[in-house]
Amino acid sequence: MHKGSGHRGSCLCGAVTFEVDHTLKPPDGCHCVQCRKTSGHYFASTDVPKTALTVHGADALTWYQSSTKIRRGFCATCGASLFWEPLHRDWIGIAMGAFDTPTETRLEMHIFVAEKGDYYSLDDGLPQHQH
Repeated sequence: MHKGSGHRGSCLCGAVTFEVDHTLKPPDGCHCVQCRKTSGHYFASTDVPKTALTVHGADALTWYQSSTKIRRGFCATCGASLFWEPLHRDWIGIAMGAFDTPTETRLEMHIFVAEKGDYYSLDDGLPQHQH
């Protein structure tokens, strides 16, 4: 992708918007308890280099330190779950549901399926990793 032609997205209310100037890698669906509780289901996200992400309305973005190594970004106005950031890495996870433009990718795998909810099944044929 060329500068200015990236993927765009936002929270539900539009207070936080973002642009990604990078091809999106295939996302994973994380079924861990933390992702399920912050998203309301499982969390599908794609990882992009931090340098490829531009956030507008960062004053409406709030961060929750969910572990010693991970923080999660939410819109302080509407509560939308937007980002999953490992603190000592050069990439950030972005919620697939937050993109406004076509993502041109498909879910690649499921992770932490040992913690998945009992109210749904995984029968899409994608690889499933217990952790």
